[in-house]
Amino acid sequence: MRINWAILLGLVLVIVENAVVPWLIPPGWSDRLLPHLTFILTIFVAGYAGRHPAFLFGLGFGLLQDMLSYGHLIGPYGFGMGLIGYFAGLLSEYKSYTIGLFSWVILVFGMMLDSIVYWIYNLFRLTNLQFAHVFYWQVAPTALLQLLIALLMYVPVRRYLVKALPSTGEDSSE
Repeated sequence: MRINWAILLGLVLVIVENAVVPWLIPPGWSDRLLPHLTFILTIFVAGYAGRHPAFLFGLGFGLLQDMLSYGHLIGPYGFGMGLIGYFAGLLSEYKSYTIGLFSWVILVFGMMLDSIVYWIYNLFRLTNLQFAHVFYWQVAPTALLQLLIALLMYVPVRRYLVKALPSTGEDSSE
């Protein structure tokens, strides 16, 4: 895993997420769709580098997102992305990431991330919305959009981040 390149790519995705994506989402949907591109990259890091780098990657970029744009508290996205990065990395130690498992992880953990943020905001009484309303209007559409973006990013990011492994069938020069 090229972790230094992943960090650089994460910084580029933070810029894209905060500068370009708001222009692409229609104004009526801007409060509903909040795709987290660095979250998708955190799942890639979890799949190909392990749980500890994914935890630190998710924690760092989650805190960066908290400071840049997401509101009233510093820490919900950092906590959520770090926790999910750790669990996704733990899952990758038991099962290799195929595109099917990767899609499932993006969808389920994407819903988990937004749910964690909602529950933290609810804990500190920063929101008075019901979870069913938030799930229907924000969590589910965001998770589906993240799944679409992740599937579009799957092959290029995987080729970019995974080091080329020599095949075992090659003849060695003796």
